[in-house]
Amino acid sequence: MHSSSDTRRMAMPIFADLSGIHVFITGGGSGIGAALVEGFLAQGAKVSFVDLIDATPFCQAMNAAYTKAPLGIVCDVRDVSALQAAIEQAREQQGPIGVLINNAALDTRHRLDEWSQAQWDDALAINLRPHFFTAQAVAEDMRAQGGGAIVNLSSNSVQLGLAGYPSYVAAKAGIAGLTRALARELGPDGIRVNTLVPGWVMTERQREKWVNEKDLNACLAQQCLKEAIAVVDMVGPCLFLASNAARMMTGQELIVDGGRA
Repeated sequence: MHSSSDTRRMAMPIFADLSGIHVFITGGGSGIGAALVEGFLAQGAKVSFVDLIDATPFCQAMNAAYTKAPLGIVCDVRDVSALQAAIEQAREQQGPIGVLINNAALDTRHRLDEWSQAQWDDALAINLRPHFFTAQAVAEDMRAQGGGAIVNLSSNSVQLGLAGYPSYVAAKAGIAGLTRALARELGPDGIRVNTLVPGWVMTERQREKWVNEKDLNACLAQQCLKEAIAVVDMVGPCLFLASNAARMMTGQELIVDGGRA
């Protein structure tokens, strides 16, 4: 549940416009999401997030580090009504939302011939559907503030056409299409929508379930940069996309994978 990135160990640029803004993050209790929570707190932002598990210890650790606790809400993003209610709770407690980070995902491995309709539907309910309904829930906040930023996390498994989890890859490809469609629809309101495309990030979950020496070496052989990607490597790019430094950037995909795709 604690961020494995230790954002404080890597010097981050300061994006002054992020100070005081309310950032809502899905899947913020662990992995990339927890690193993003910490990264935005370090910028002076107000942060709310949802996660499947109670992240109270993580929130307490962040409060100790930054004298400002994020608001963590237990929520399954497959439950759209619960997700909408969590966004409303966050709004009531921390004010209108100016930045939305759609990070929650589940990359369960599977093959074509073993996957049921229910499993397919569940995969999309985790990896694609929430992105639409969170955007729907925060758009009015952003319009009222004269603009905002939405960052949807995808995966370079789309560009690489990786086997082993076709429903996940399909959902992540759908995120790119949703990003472009929402960028076009929301642009007149000053709302930017972009996709952050991570490579194989060494989260605790990845190390526990999938990382082995053979596959990691094969990945590094394909990367231009011969170093495993750390969780913290996603923080700077996400801060950039959320900030005014990227104010004329929308409908785009920013790939951060060490030059593999």
